[in-house]
Amino acid sequence: MKTDFIEELRWRGMLHDMMPGTDEQLKKEMTAGYIGFDPTASSLHIGNLATIMLLVHFQRAGHKPFALVGGATGMIGDPSFKASERSFLDEDTLRFNQEGIRKQLEQFLDFDCGENSAEMVNNYDWFKDMGFLQFLREAGKFLSVNYMMSKDSVKKRLETGISFTEFSYQLLQGYDFYHLYKHKNIRLQMGGSDQWGNITTGTEIIRRKEGDEEGYFKAYALTTPLLTKSDGSKFGKSEGGNIWLDPEKTSPYTFYQFWLGQSDEDCPRYLRVYSFRNKEEIEALEAQHAEAPHLRILQKALAEELTVRVHSEKAYQLVLKATEVLFGKATLETLQSIALDEFDTIFDGVPQTDISREEWESCTNITDLISTATRAEVYVSKSEARRAIQQNAVSVNKEKVTSAEQSLADFNLLQNRFVLISKGKKNHLIRVN
Repeated sequence: MKTDFIEELRWRGMLHDMMPGTDEQLKKEMTAGYIGFDPTASSLHIGNLATIMLLVHFQRAGHKPFALVGGATGMIGDPSFKASERSFLDEDTLRFNQEGIRKQLEQFLDFDCGENSAEMVNNYDWFKDMGFLQFLREAGKFLSVNYMMSKDSVKKRLETGISFTEFSYQLLQGYDFYHLYKHKNIRLQMGGSDQWGNITTGTEIIRRKEGDEEGYFKAYALTTPLLTKSDGSKFGKSEGGNIWLDPEKTSPYTFYQFWLGQSDEDCPRYLRVYSFRNKEEIEALEAQHAEAPHLRILQKALAEELTVRVHSEKAYQLVLKATEVLFGKATLETLQSIALDEFDTIFDGVPQTDISREEWESCTNITDLISTATRAEVYVSKSEARRAIQQNAVSVNKEKVTSAEQSLADFNLLQNRFVLISKGKKNHLIRVN
């Protein structure tokens, strides 16, 4: 069953602004619309995921989504609400980044579902052979400098300085819309609320080049609110930086824990933006959460759905096992069930030390191992290690150490290679090579 795109965005809190006539255009016919993605990295992050969800809902409503990867504009960088100019990227880096983004978008959009199949385009394809004079004739002559300087994204940068290259960015993005309007019949551009100025530059170029004498609008703009936390701070970053969709940049475990750590105040909004659950399902989860906030029902629902969708069901199950091992009541049997290729995922972020097989064999007892092999990262000295053992605070492979002189023969290597030392709730993994 097709949804009403605008109504879907409204109840989800995903509609910030739209040009007059947008809703009427969408109800009149299947409409092609697009969002641009900046290939400054080889992976998208969860900030991008909010706008990807616009395309997902757009396609679910029966419309045709396009994802534009800015191979040309990525060489410049969008100045919108940035404090300084970005570094330029070379063509090889941009191509590598574009391929990574393409693979990620295929996880969310259906590229083979008939007439409203998703498509990807790259603006480098139409800019690479366009000369400077041709660009000025095609785009530059249709907008005044006064119009371009009136954009908030430009005005904010005038205080710190903006290069002509960045100043011209809105012309490039505006011409993108015109080109797609002419060659792909695209009538709508969408994006975050910070993109309103760039998007409406495109509708203005189309109006001036294609409108009738009365200035009839044939292209439209729609934006979604930028996500922030309830305290007003920026959403989407952790202490380590962006939360990426690529497991090589942000592990499934870190990704899961990020969502699990969101506040009760923020989760209702994040569920509406990032979840595929309908209104009734989300409200039911909210009611359950209100009755038992300590169970963190909203956080767990959000973390599970997104980890499965962005990574996989297998990755999610590994994350649960990691959570049990690091924070739950895992046993030696649990540790022994971990496959060799699962250790990196499960112990991502846990302090680790590599020792040689000779160093392992030279340790006469458990005190030698936990004081020497961990390079003083867990215990500063053997005497400190002994005191912790006497206080029943030390476990090896989830089994309590009963004596400071206990032999290593009492503790088998996991997968013949790993030892997990726990000091209270802190863990340290030793790799025996």
